[in-house]
Amino acid sequence: MLSSNDRLDPAFFSRSVHEVAPDLIGALLTVNGVGGRIVEVEAYHHTEPAAHSFRGMTPRNAVMFGPPGYLYVYRSYGIHWCMNFVCEPEGTAAAVLIRALEPTAGIDTMRQRRGTDDLRSLCSGPGKVCAALAITREHNGLALDAPPFMIRARKAMPRLAVGVRIGITKAADLPWRYGDADSKFVSKPFKPKA
Repeated sequence: MLSSNDRLDPAFFSRSVHEVAPDLIGALLTVNGVGGRIVEVEAYHHTEPAAHSFRGMTPRNAVMFGPPGYLYVYRSYGIHWCMNFVCEPEGTAAAVLIRALEPTAGIDTMRQRRGTDDLRSLCSGPGKVCAALAITREHNGLALDAPPFMIRARKAMPRLAVGVRIGITKAADLPWRYGDADSKFVSKPFKPKA
């Protein structure tokens, strides 16, 4: 377990996306000093059809095929930017989508960028996260262990929730969504296990 003062480096991201994704829950993410605690993520791997890398490398997804510890940014539905942390060894094409944050730093800046005073709504979805942190395509391919990013290991292990990913039709039954079971800042509640 990393100490709470440790910045997450490429070695952290070089592991299986299924190890990295749950280990990101509770980590602190800021971009130019604005951000919060990661409370919800989804894992994507080139072996399943919901991943952008499933059909091979394109100019759009090339960052996913690169080394771990870099940011992959894409536009969803032609409207919202989404940020992903590239994982696993180079060529594997796996990434973790950042779905929600609990805002803790630069809250006034996030409110201005998002046009809302609702704290719970500031970063409760992948598009909202990018809008609040001012992430755009220009951040695509940047290293996560260098400015403007600061990612620190979680201070304590949260109670982990696991469920199916949201808003996809392919491989929709895979339980690759992870979150803080006690957070009110997730994008959608996790369904209780039957």
